[in-house]
Amino acid sequence: EYPFHRHVSGFTSSLRTSSAEVFLPTSVDLANGSHRPHQKPAILRKISAAQQLSASEVVTHLGQTVVLASGTLSVLLHCEAVGNPKPTISWAKNGEEVKYNDRILLQPDDSLQILAPVEADVGFYACNASNALGSDSVSIAVTLAGKPLIKASRTTVINTELRAVTVDIGSMVKTIQKANVTINCQVAGVPEAKVTWFKNKVELFSAPHLHDGLLIIANVSLSDQGFYSCKAANPHGEVTESSQLLVLEPPRPLPYLEDLTAVLSSVGPSTHLVLTSPSGTKLTVSPGSSALIGCAVDGHPTPNITWLYSSEPLSLRHHLLAAGRILQILNVSDFTDGEFSCLAQNEAGSLTQKIFLAIQEYQWSVDKLTACSASCGHKGVQLPQLRCLLDGAEVNTSYCRETPKPSLQPVACNRRDCPSRWMVTSWSLCTRSCGGGIQIRRVTCQRLTAKGSSVPVSNEACAQVSKRPVDTQSCNRQPCVEWVASSWGQCNGPCIGPRLAVQHRQIFCQTKDGTSVSSDQCSALPRPLSTQNCWTDVCGVHWRVSLWTVCTATCGNYGFQSRRVDCVHIRTNKPVMEHHCSWRPRPSNWQRCNITPCENGTLLRGGDAEQCRGRKEGRIVSQKCNSGPC
Repeated sequence: EYPFHRHVSGFTSSLRTSSAEVFLPTSVDLANGSHRPHQKPAILRKISAAQQLSASEVVTHLGQTVVLASGTLSVLLHCEAVGNPKPTISWAKNGEEVKYNDRILLQPDDSLQILAPVEADVGFYACNASNALGSDSVSIAVTLAGKPLIKASRTTVINTELRAVTVDIGSMVKTIQKANVTINCQVAGVPEAKVTWFKNKVELFSAPHLHDGLLIIANVSLSDQGFYSCKAANPHGEVTESSQLLVLEPPRPLPYLEDLTAVLSSVGPSTHLVLTSPSGTKLTVSPGSSALIGCAVDGHPTPNITWLYSSEPLSLRHHLLAAGRILQILNVSDFTDGEFSCLAQNEAGSLTQKIFLAIQEYQWSVDKLTACSASCGHKGVQLPQLRCLLDGAEVNTSYCRETPKPSLQPVACNRRDCPSRWMVTSWSLCTRSCGGGIQIRRVTCQRLTAKGSSVPVSNEACAQVSKRPVDTQSCNRQPCVEWVASSWGQCNGPCIGPRLAVQHRQIFCQTKDGTSVSSDQCSALPRPLSTQNCWTDVCGVHWRVSLWTVCTATCGNYGFQSRRVDCVHIRTNKPVMEHHCSWRPRPSNWQRCNITPCENGTLLRGGDAEQCRGRKEGRIVSQKCNSGPC
């Protein structure tokens, strides 16, 4: 099936199956090729009996268990997936992305190869296939000499809504009461391992809640909290993984708060005392008084308390007592009427309780009228004057500064014709933007009547009162200027990357007649660039490489090959000094090759010399080679 690999022994399947079978999802259409509609990825589950052709390599598909023997030199895990668009393959070990190196390799066909496997390679390997429509994942277990292996997770699962939750052993589970919790202990090993469950190190014997590697804890309560352990054992060894179960109880209101009574005795009886409630409690106080507000809640774990005022975090002066369950307001006048709330939160949920604060406020009272706002015309008004009162007694108006003033009804006054006066319009736009222009406006003599209308009258009527305003003026007398640029200078600079050389030019500010002036006079105009990137012929270079030479060895750890690397000009294709290409990465001019084990006594050729490596009476026989200068 894979001619470029040898099928070998050293592999044992823990799944019972007959001869080779292939399980494909019904949605897969292999015959239709590229004309298939879009479909989510599907990994081909192939389960076949081991082929014993060698004792050093293991070649297998997903869905099996690989047992590493002392002579295993290589493990190759195949993963084939279908889907449209073509799925992307990735590998994970025990839930974490596989880190490839010179021993753990990703092959071109997306197979995962482990060379010289060691104990650290033991684990559950998952092949993940994904495209834009979804993903699929299949696992395979790799164990050492048959020792049991448990698929464990290190995640924390918090369940606050579902009636059932399932996790892998090793996870921490936090769940609400009355939920059903299933802990999965997936075990691999040859021979098959015996699974034993423990709670707080005490063995759990056969019961309806133990079934095929699963531990089912139904209708969870606080008494079910603890550490649950799964032990897998066979003649080759044993392994144990544990999960912690924590039962959550969302915050709930209490009818009383013991700490509130103790705090009240220390602050004095004049302080107002109130408890929050889910529906909201009302508290009415006088200005300047103090108050204690209690948040009586319970829950598991103990809820954290956050105090809010008008749905925002408290920013004004306050104290928190009794681990945050009591809010002390030293002066209620620091606040206005509003809603105080305590937000109780834990991992199971949250609860908000409120009180509505009402402060007996100072009030404004309407009194005398102010002086008239105009001496004539139609807009003269008088406004009523205000007084600050508290319980009917007048106090300093500063006490009412936080209280909104009432709307006042103005009283009309001095509604009569005004004397004649000059009326002017706005200045027109300047006739020129620079170099001197003029603006004009209209000047008339009018009289404002008691009804608000303006009546034109003769200029003499206004001239007796004041001098006639001007109707023309000069404007924009500044000279007309513009930016002038010289020609671009020579392109120069180091070749650090394409177009990173620069060239410059000079920018001047001058008048239309060519007279140079200060640059400040052109500041309102967009200034042309004085520097820009440019391309020099010296930068037109690249690295040119020759073909690799023949490898100096056919096997072993000493073979290498080389090639020529030159810096050449792109246009002329002639070599130049290497420093001209220094801004580009230089390709390697040698590499190792044919790094494969040699059979005993294999003859290795390299250049004009030969070397023979083998084992003779427990020692390595070798001779010097290629001893000439390089």
